[in-house]
Amino acid sequence: MSQPARIIFAGSPEFAVTSLQALIDGPDSVVAVYTQPDRPAGRGRKLMPGPVKQAAIAAGIPVLQPQTLKAPETQQELIELHADLMVVVAYGLLLPPEVLSAPRLGCINLHASLLPRWRGAAPMQMAILHGDGKTGVNIMQMDAGLDTGALLATVETDIDARETAAELHNRLAVLAADLLRENLTAILAGQLPAMSQPDEGVTYAPRIKKADGLIDWQQSATSIDRQIRAYAGWPVAHTLYRGELLRCWAAETAESDSAVGVAPGAILGADNRGLRVQTGDGILILTSVQLAGRKQVSAQDFANAHAIAGVLLGQ
Repeated sequence: MSQPARIIFAGSPEFAVTSLQALIDGPDSVVAVYTQPDRPAGRGRKLMPGPVKQAAIAAGIPVLQPQTLKAPETQQELIELHADLMVVVAYGLLLPPEVLSAPRLGCINLHASLLPRWRGAAPMQMAILHGDGKTGVNIMQMDAGLDTGALLATVETDIDARETAAELHNRLAVLAADLLRENLTAILAGQLPAMSQPDEGVTYAPRIKKADGLIDWQQSATSIDRQIRAYAGWPVAHTLYRGELLRCWAAETAESDSAVGVAPGAILGADNRGLRVQTGDGILILTSVQLAGRKQVSAQDFANAHAIAGVLLGQ
């Protein structure tokens, strides 16, 4: 019987935990987990371990948290693990050439898009923001470029018309773990042909900034609805209500046409579905909102508690 493969895992957020667990539950040996340094969180801003670190500690796997992989001593430490393969899932740090070549079979990455569409940091959010009908997960042989490596395996899935990025995140995390589990033996045996990514269809998904959540009411109702669904986890789409920050957690588009002669951002009224807001093209119905420092509520409850008549959102 062959020896279990020695695998290094590198990942940081919740999305990566299911793939790590698939490796832990499998026949091979996870010899180390690399994850980003602990970050301050909560009201006390205490340093907190990330989801991958917590899962690794629970499984008794050594955890390494370098600020960078560029230091020679850090690279030597990784080399001395004598790994067969490094599996990378949403790690968040650049892998220098010395790291990419350290494991016997190199490094593979699980990326949550259908490459070459949405290379980069936020592929799930961009897929929803741009109205993509489908997405998926790729296993890619990593090289020095940004998600440019040859593809080893792919799984596709449709994006539901009302799906949020948070919901898509949870589905793709499971699909990623399943894809890894189904293909790992073949990858370790060198049995999967690597297919170069096509030159056509390349798009990039940059890291999301808080400012990306600011709603421009001149945009169409469809575009703003996508923005709200794309950023429902973070940074949450937001606007101003009488000078106060108003987070918009959920919405839907109305079938009725735009009101004539009404400025985008104007609240047209409320019904049992929520707040009806004029946009640059069409009417958007906000269904769940939250004023800064207060609880998230249904937009109908918000309308009952506030004088919404004549309010122009964004001011």
